[in-house]
Amino acid sequence: MSFSPASGGSPDDVAQVVSATVDEWRGRAEPELQAVVERGGVVALPALPFEVTDRERALFTTSITDEQRKSIYLRAGRDGVSGIAASDTDRVTVSAMIRRYAAGAHALIDGLFPGYRAADHAIGTSFRPRAIGDVSSGQALSWRKDDTRLHIDAFPSNPTHGDRILRVFTNVHPATMPRSWRVGESFASMAARFLPRTSGLPPGAAWLLHRLRVTKRPRSAYDHLMLQLHDLAKADATYQRTCPQRSVDFPPGTTWICFSDQVMHAAMAGQFLFEQTYRLPLTCIRDVDASPLRTLERLTSRSLA
Repeated sequence: MSFSPASGGSPDDVAQVVSATVDEWRGRAEPELQAVVERGGVVALPALPFEVTDRERALFTTSITDEQRKSIYLRAGRDGVSGIAASDTDRVTVSAMIRRYAAGAHALIDGLFPGYRAADHAIGTSFRPRAIGDVSSGQALSWRKDDTRLHIDAFPSNPTHGDRILRVFTNVHPATMPRSWRVGESFASMAARFLPRTSGLPPGAAWLLHRLRVTKRPRSAYDHLMLQLHDLAKADATYQRTCPQRSVDFPPGTTWICFSDQVMHAAMAGQFLFEQTYRLPLTCIRDVDASPLRTLERLTSRSLA
């Protein structure tokens, strides 16, 4: 196994994209790749496609999703998928395909990063048949939901209290369309830029949001800051145009991995994608000091979780 920086130049402070020659969904532990993702980089695996059957590929149509949804979603620990508009037979086929992808992603993460215990920390798996920019999927309802703008991921309704958001993606376009991303500056640089424009969590707000069931548990000071950083970056058109960034294409058959709470990213083009999400406690992480929580605590000089 070897790895190297992906092609394409970029400013020094832009997220690193490393290409690795992993070609099996379960491999040996790779401490170098773990260091890349934990420090805010992206690991690309161009020789790791997800194989689908002819029957499954026949269902690669936008009409298989609900009109206002951009993905078909399987929540970890649940039986059924949501966001699908299909017959019972097709629903079973799609559900089995998504479950198989989830199993492959768990095996991949457990092989590369054994301490993460993938299945224990899985949140959900999605299949995204719609093209980026398809407004019928609801992607362009507001700037907050516009994922063509550089952003870090934060969960409005499910506070993490500093847990990490790890994601595995695979481009399964049946022809040649790449998944085109932009990646931005380091999390620390972005946070230092926008923190002066943030505000503190109002007294009683976390309790009230939880009481009203807006959030699944009380929001922490960390979550409050992360949501503001997400919004401030997306809303700032000048920042989106002029901040350090680069473009990267993930061709069909490519799998890639990153901590999406740390990598500034924007999805610009593409269609037909699988995605697996994990929420990892810091006890699983080797380089805890590089985490967004510790970075924000250093920048604000206070405890946030």
